[in-house]
Amino acid sequence: MTQSDDTAIHLSLAELTALLARVFRANGCSDDVAAILAANCAGAEAVGSFSHGVFRIDGYVSTLRSGWVDGTARPVIDAPAPAFLRVDAGNGFAQPALAAARPQFVEMVRANGIAALAIRHSHHFGALWPDVEPFAEDGLIALSLVNSFACVVPFGGKKPLLGTNPIAFAAPVDGADPLVFDFATTVMAHGDVQIAAREGRTLPEGVGVDADGAPTRDPKAILDGGALLPFGGHKGSALSIMIELMAAGLTGGNFSFEFDWSDHPGAQTPVTGQILIGIDAAHAGGESFAHRSRNLIDGMAASGYAGYPGARRAAMRREGAGEHIPLTPAIYEKLQGYANQEL
Repeated sequence: MTQSDDTAIHLSLAELTALLARVFRANGCSDDVAAILAANCAGAEAVGSFSHGVFRIDGYVSTLRSGWVDGTARPVIDAPAPAFLRVDAGNGFAQPALAAARPQFVEMVRANGIAALAIRHSHHFGALWPDVEPFAEDGLIALSLVNSFACVVPFGGKKPLLGTNPIAFAAPVDGADPLVFDFATTVMAHGDVQIAAREGRTLPEGVGVDADGAPTRDPKAILDGGALLPFGGHKGSALSIMIELMAAGLTGGNFSFEFDWSDHPGAQTPVTGQILIGIDAAHAGGESFAHRSRNLIDGMAASGYAGYPGARRAAMRREGAGEHIPLTPAIYEKLQGYANQEL
């Protein structure tokens, strides 16, 4: 840990991960759950995904202290079909459930060419790209869908019904980093709206509406009884509806409007569902899929688009983005307080 002239405290990725793991353990998580969630948050912070990094810790802690989520839950896994794996997260977090099921799921994907993993009774509050990226690093294709809590007005609707409902995809690329993307089906991610509200910034037009359904650029009005809007009008709305059906309808999890956390003041994590589809392109035959991916990436570069989804994060990691992660003294002290259970 170092402190620079601008008063920022710089932690390495390992130091930040260890600190966050202490926070999670001190607030009700088992050792393995704490390690997984800490790695997710610290990894996001290191590569500039600030809306899903340290910023999320207040919400995690508040939720754990409310009793809404079980930080010690042990997922139960069963396989009703040769290429379908089900996981009941037991009202715990989705990332530990995925970690527990991953070895068996990878075996299914490689044996059958394609498989589905359905997670229910789960809370997902972090970035989604870390869920799919490791599969692409192992040469597989992965697609994941998660629904959230009702904070989005469907196209043509008048009140919140859908979640921000992100989608993440990862694919291997021959001789290069995987292609990975993760985005909400709203004009702006909910976390980015929260950050804008905290920093006192005005949003662009078309992001959301206030409690009366009127368009607003005030992030606080969106968060205080208002709602976000899907990107692309009816197109983004349709994608979000699909994700509700796939992530909750198919898994047996809650739709974004179904759960009630009113008896748990401070709860912020949605208890919904997640679906992950894995594909082993080796079963397709013909030219290597990873080589085909590289051909597409090269074609994109020739068109003038030098990057591709996921390349920036990978480059930041190679360039040592996790060596000096800056935190303000106030945030650092808050994390230390959480780790020591200081309210």
